[in-house]
Amino acid sequence: MNVPEQLRYTASHEWVRQESDGTVSVGITDHAQSALGDLVYIELPAVGRTVAAGEACAVVESVKAASDLYAPLAGEVVAVNDALPGAPEQANQDAYAAWFFRLEPSEPGAIAKLLDAAAYAASIGDA
Repeated sequence: MNVPEQLRYTASHEWVRQESDGTVSVGITDHAQSALGDLVYIELPAVGRTVAAGEACAVVESVKAASDLYAPLAGEVVAVNDALPGAPEQANQDAYAAWFFRLEPSEPGAIAKLLDAAAYAASIGDA
């Protein structure tokens, strides 16, 4: 399973990447997209929405199931990947290139509290 070292992760299978402008990009992990199967629908949060850490804020549907996507950190949604709802298969093709939304974190250092690659890999039995 692909678990890039430079990212942070949540137990609910979101990946988080720190951007140079202080925002964080959020997507679903390779493990999550593999478990879900072919994605057919993605609903993204509204830009400007304030989310709490752990709050359901997006939805992914596949041929197998529908799942919530959770905010990994508290903050404000500052951007969404507008291309994704029209082409949800992008998340299946490259889970780490297909970011869902970007957050301006309320607490900048909070990303350090998320799982590192080794801890996430161990949590999915891929250590």
